[in-house]
Amino acid sequence: MEEKVNFVVVGVFVLVLGVALIGGVLWLSSGKYYGQLYTTYQTYMSDSVAGLNLNAPVKYRGVDVGMVRKIALAPGNVEEVQLTLDVERDTPVKEDTVAILQTQGLTGIAYVELTAGRKTSPQLTARPGETYPIIKSGPSLLTRLDTSVTALLVSLTRTSENLNALMDEGNRQAIRQTLADLEVLSRTLAARSSAIDSGLANAARTMENAARLTEQLPRLVLRVERSADAFDRMTDAVARAGTGASGTIDATRPDLQRFTGEALPEVHALVAELRDLTGTLRRLGGELERNPSMVLYGKPATKRGPGE
Repeated sequence: MEEKVNFVVVGVFVLVLGVALIGGVLWLSSGKYYGQLYTTYQTYMSDSVAGLNLNAPVKYRGVDVGMVRKIALAPGNVEEVQLTLDVERDTPVKEDTVAILQTQGLTGIAYVELTAGRKTSPQLTARPGETYPIIKSGPSLLTRLDTSVTALLVSLTRTSENLNALMDEGNRQAIRQTLADLEVLSRTLAARSSAIDSGLANAARTMENAARLTEQLPRLVLRVERSADAFDRMTDAVARAGTGASGTIDATRPDLQRFTGEALPEVHALVAELRDLTGTLRRLGGELERNPSMVLYGKPATKRGPGE
């Protein structure tokens, strides 16, 4: 006798078992998020978020601290993308923390990187009118590279244009002439290398002499200083001698005045008598020359004239 099978019970059992299996798989696959407490933040990016998916990781200094919960255009501003992030509650999200869109390796998988804020910065909180705290955003690496490459290309283009403008036919001719002149100069220098060597040797000797003079300069300065001191002492001595002479003149001035008043007349009379004596001696000398016998016979008598 065959037993009757209740297909309704079997169907309900299979259905409950399937739901349990699905729930277990989901719990096992995302169980790491159920044991954590999260804080929701928002950030607005002006760059393209291509490659960023829901549940993409949010990293703080390379450490997974959350996931991207929502990606949408910013309300009222189609130039920005609004990202809603679930970040572990103990993550130090500061007011100066910046969210940057990064790509992982060469795969192009994007994630959100939170740069570390200063230790002393206050914790980021929601401002009045904000649903969630808003993290500041910065340009992504690709955007920075694109900006830098664009600026580099613009600079290279401008440099190329300037070089083309600079290297016109006239400037190229001038450069060729300059190169020719340099060639002639190099040949001339090579031909006069011996004279150049001699000049360099003379310059070296001059430098050596200058160095020796520099070494002797302090001694010369010392000698000059000593000479200056000696000159100063001599000047002081002359000044003292002048002072002494002036004192002597002042002391002898009365005697000089008496001498001038009393002795000078007698000196004048003596000079007059000496002049007369000199005249007499001259006449006597003249007579002796004319008549030397005067020494023996004396002066001859003077001849009398007629009628005397």
